[in-house]
Amino acid sequence: MTIVDYLVANAGQVLFLMQQHVEVVLISVGTAAVIGVGLGFWADSRPMLRRALLSVTGTLLTIPSYALFALMIPLFGLGAGPTLAALVIYGIFPILQNTVTGIAGVDPAVIDAARGLGMSNRRRLSTIVLPLAWPVILNGIRVATIMLVATAAIAAAVNGPGLGELIFRGLARIGGANALNEVLTGVIGVVLVALALDLIFLLTAKLTTPRGLNV
Repeated sequence: MTIVDYLVANAGQVLFLMQQHVEVVLISVGTAAVIGVGLGFWADSRPMLRRALLSVTGTLLTIPSYALFALMIPLFGLGAGPTLAALVIYGIFPILQNTVTGIAGVDPAVIDAARGLGMSNRRRLSTIVLPLAWPVILNGIRVATIMLVATAAIAAAVNGPGLGELIFRGLARIGGANALNEVLTGVIGVVLVALALDLIFLLTAKLTTPRGLNV
């Protein structure tokens, strides 16, 4: 059976696993974005805290994915729980780093002018700093998303949802009927999900970046 025949015969299952993959990535990156952006703004005026947060989250990113998924099992069991927890941990650093970079890139003169107009700190952050830093922050979320699309496939090792199920199942029975087709389908599916989400982020950047800041 060719891979085309396999896809036709198993289209329903493949689409379901792709949907699961997209859902787990979007939930994870959404949670990581809330945490990363929040920490970035919170630590903006606290240099020591900012360095500590970047150091800790960067170190967590270096933990091998198999090990991190395994470490989540005692806390969350098998399935979606450890998958989401590990992906959120992996997603925080690039978002936090870009948030810090984006805030640092805002012209201090603009902030001083807003302060001179009597704007409160919260209003300056929401109307001046966030819009100007947004393109850099969004790029961090985009990078984190693509990274998590690939990492989510490894979550099949802890019975996580998504296309990794096809990859791991095929590898476990390599040489058997349709084993290679399963692996190739899983890999191609992951690539397609990454491309689709990347295009969505490029479109989002075009639509949400303040006029004059588009590159």
